[in-house]
Amino acid sequence: MLSHISTSPFFLRPSLLLPSTTAKLPYYPFQFPIQQKRHRFVLSETRAAAATSMDSVAIENVEKRCKLSLEELNWDNSFVNELPADPINDNIPRQVLHACYTKVLPSVPVSNPQLVAWSDSVAELLELDPKEFERPDFPLIFSGASPLVGAISYAQNYGGHQFGTWAGQLGDGRAITLGEILNSKSQRWELQLKGAGKTPYSRFADGLAVLRSSIREFLCSEAMHGLGIPTTQALCLVTTGKDVLRDMFYDGNPKNEPGAIVCRVAQSFLRFGSYQLHASRGKRDFEIVCALADYAIRYHFPHLENRTRSEGISLNAGEENNSAVDLTSNKYAAWAVEVAERTASTIARWQDVGFTHGVMNTDNMSVLGLTIDYGPFGFLDAFDPSYTPNTTDLPGRRYCFANQPDVGLWNIAQFTAALSTAELLSDEEADYVMERYGNKFMDDYQDIMTRKLGLANYNQKLISELLKNMAIDKVDYTNFFRSLSNIKADPAIPEDKLLIPLKAVLLDIGMERNEAWTSWVKWYIHELSTTGVSDEERKISMNSINPKYILRNYLCQSAIDAAEKGDFGEVRQLLKVMQCPFDEQPGMDKYAQLPPAWASRPGVCMLSCSS
Repeated sequence: MLSHISTSPFFLRPSLLLPSTTAKLPYYPFQFPIQQKRHRFVLSETRAAAATSMDSVAIENVEKRCKLSLEELNWDNSFVNELPADPINDNIPRQVLHACYTKVLPSVPVSNPQLVAWSDSVAELLELDPKEFERPDFPLIFSGASPLVGAISYAQNYGGHQFGTWAGQLGDGRAITLGEILNSKSQRWELQLKGAGKTPYSRFADGLAVLRSSIREFLCSEAMHGLGIPTTQALCLVTTGKDVLRDMFYDGNPKNEPGAIVCRVAQSFLRFGSYQLHASRGKRDFEIVCALADYAIRYHFPHLENRTRSEGISLNAGEENNSAVDLTSNKYAAWAVEVAERTASTIARWQDVGFTHGVMNTDNMSVLGLTIDYGPFGFLDAFDPSYTPNTTDLPGRRYCFANQPDVGLWNIAQFTAALSTAELLSDEEADYVMERYGNKFMDDYQDIMTRKLGLANYNQKLISELLKNMAIDKVDYTNFFRSLSNIKADPAIPEDKLLIPLKAVLLDIGMERNEAWTSWVKWYIHELSTTGVSDEERKISMNSINPKYILRNYLCQSAIDAAEKGDFGEVRQLLKVMQCPFDEQPGMDKYAQLPPAWASRPGVCMLSCSS
């Protein structure tokens, strides 16, 4: 159990805090060809006009191909075609053995389903014509009540550790994948309906979802994408027109809530637990672990198939011994390293924006390094390293904000243990994967914090003192870093004027704390004055990494309250704001305000897993 609390937003065991071996990619400026003799490029007016006309036709044809109807989507369905299936068709809760999935159809009852919100940017990824959202049957299709031509729907089989304890088989208990779509760029996208009905993995649950949690997942996945953080996304959100019984606080007082379904979109929904389950079931299933690894590499890490020593892969296993890990001779080791590094980078970005996932179980960890499964998440308001948005996590705060980097490492250890059990990794390779996680997290986190403060170099003491001050005075995390760009790098500013740029975020601090902040700002200004960067240039740079808008829980709740009364306007407006979180967006300042007093009520500032 990770129970330690500190003002630092990350904790990693000292053995992992090693200098990074990750090489920086070289910068290649655009190369322009030497000017050629003019006659080689001259076309007659007739030929030029013809070429222009042909180009216009080609562009028009491409645009037409990239605006597809639902019936024209290119389904590939590699997962069901290439991996072992459940031979039993009964859709009843049970242990599913020696299989990666069960074919199952959506079965949620619906009555006049309605489209709540949609994402034009996700439609663009799928090359879906935005006019398809206007179809009268669109809500029926994405509630699962009407089938999509070409889709082969299934529920995935996986296990996981929940709050540090092995839970055995879990699986998609209410998420049904429709299949995979290939766009014209050969990009693969899975579509999945969350809340679409029972599956063999539903256990004692009903396989349904409510509007409250579906709005949160829809908005947060798109907000995280807007922040530039790897994430699943969402194509659309529909109501089912039927009520769902939920005990929101697990206090024995269930009530009916509006039902809903969100269509989640990702390159893959493979999880750490996808490998753990089969590794836990003995030698017969080791082949499935290998098949799943081969599948992931083939479709999502194809560059690892034919790696050679000439590609400059780091083979050093660490500084404490002279043993080597040859990533070129074992593609599974190279793959595990990349999974670890992607995970580390994503969690570093969580720490950057103050995001707390809330349920970092291994079944909620993507092998693509995506943020996945938005349940009782929360963004920091007042900076509190021990903050957890999940009421279930309160006793030990295992998944609190400060613990997330350590939990990521623990989860990677479980993932590599599964691969080692299936004889895909050696012990040395597994240790090296974890070392690379630590290196990558520290590299990315230090780079992020340096840029958040507009510094030339990482300054651990300066940043640690800042976080300590923020925790003491419960300073709003997002608004503080956004305001920090207003400070001028002028050492001649009078001491009594130093805190003026921060007066909106340093609220109700006494004289003693005023002195502490003044001392820190003087130190900070001294560091800024050595960078040689103008105040204007630094402000632009800092505002490109420090968002003005984050999806605070109270904003979600306001949208939920309106939607439950039939008004979906606030959901759509909030989506629009969160898609551009770094922009000033005149007239939208209310979405950057601190939480009101009512936001402290149960179900807003903290939530349960009930959804």
